[in-house]
Amino acid sequence: MADDAVRSTFDFFPADLSYSSLKNAAEDCRACDLYKNATQTVFGEGDPNSGIIFIGEVPGDEEDVQGRPFVGPAGRLLDKALAEAGIDRKSVYLTNAVKHFKWKPQGKRRLHQKPNAAEIRACDPWLRAEMTLIKPRILVCLGATAAQSLLGKTFRVTQMRGQWLDSPLAEKVMATIHPSAILRTPHDLREQAYREFVVDLTKIASKIVL
Repeated sequence: MADDAVRSTFDFFPADLSYSSLKNAAEDCRACDLYKNATQTVFGEGDPNSGIIFIGEVPGDEEDVQGRPFVGPAGRLLDKALAEAGIDRKSVYLTNAVKHFKWKPQGKRRLHQKPNAAEIRACDPWLRAEMTLIKPRILVCLGATAAQSLLGKTFRVTQMRGQWLDSPLAEKVMATIHPSAILRTPHDLREQAYREFVVDLTKIASKIVL
């Protein structure tokens, strides 16, 4: 992707910034090449007035088809964990650092691929604008892509997960694993990984009710 394509991200922004205008404008984004093989832009979903934002990596296959974040296998696992932790999905805001599905073909399947640095940079203005409008009190990074894009390239989720972090991004900031990481965990260790994830979410839930 050429550098001038990255710089053109703001060319797609609405003249008057509001949540609805930003979401509508993102549908036409061509700031990187991911749109060429994606069905549609997958913007955030939930309560933009909640002050609570969960940020993942990139839409998956089912998200790309439905145009909604966190509706595939990882999203269903997240829903289960949120409910167990006492968090109503509809009462928070869910989005991704990158808004278009990145994939490679394997037979009839579309396999997820990790976005590269240029693709993350191209989509960063959309994420930052979402955050500006939502004004999060609590910000949760799900996985390394979201955490490193917002907290720095040296940030390690495995070392810092579940801890409240000092950051100008929000009053309370935490990073934890992406639910897809649990699905990739060997079967005999998966329940433990899930329970640790719920523990992190329960810490977040304790701050939401305050």
